[in-house]
Amino acid sequence: MNATEQTLDPARTAVLVMDFQPGILANLPDPETALARAAAAIEIARGSGATVGYVRVAFTPEDLEGLPETSGMGARVAGAGLRLDVASPQTAVHERLAPVDGDIVVRKTRVGAFSTTDLAERLSARGVDTIVLAGISTSGVVLSTVRDAYDRDYRVLVLADASADPKAEVHEFLTNEIFRRQAEVITVEELAGLLGG
Repeated sequence: MNATEQTLDPARTAVLVMDFQPGILANLPDPETALARAAAAIEIARGSGATVGYVRVAFTPEDLEGLPETSGMGARVAGAGLRLDVASPQTAVHERLAPVDGDIVVRKTRVGAFSTTDLAERLSARGVDTIVLAGISTSGVVLSTVRDAYDRDYRVLVLADASADPKAEVHEFLTNEIFRRQAEVITVEELAGLLGG
């Protein structure tokens, strides 16, 4: 049975919007499309009563000091400057997708959404066992989170049209060939049907 033949229990589902922040959206050739589709997914989730969660990546000076010299992440972050500084507006959730009271918001210091956050605990406290992912970029946060979430026994769905990558061909390859091994790949329109909208 494929995803579009099933329904999701909103009480056990979270739509996670990952790395939709100005400094990362700037890497996309068309950030407006991704923003509009992520906004639509959030509206669907809220309308159904599903949890909405936000994952952002940002570093404090202490985070950077704690990275070993061998860290490839450390070198990338150092080269990014304010785009990844915790105090910069470049690392805030984009204003068009702003969180509201009751949403989950976590800050990470690695590529995936789970390893440096309390996201799993916060989802568990709400009884969430199904996550729907939208993220920038497909080859970064989405790929890492799909793999980690699958290993953590979540039911994982990826919103292909609410995720994007600086390289369109990479996005297409991951959503069509790789993610389907561990996740269901759907569209925002299909999400509405799955959540009873």
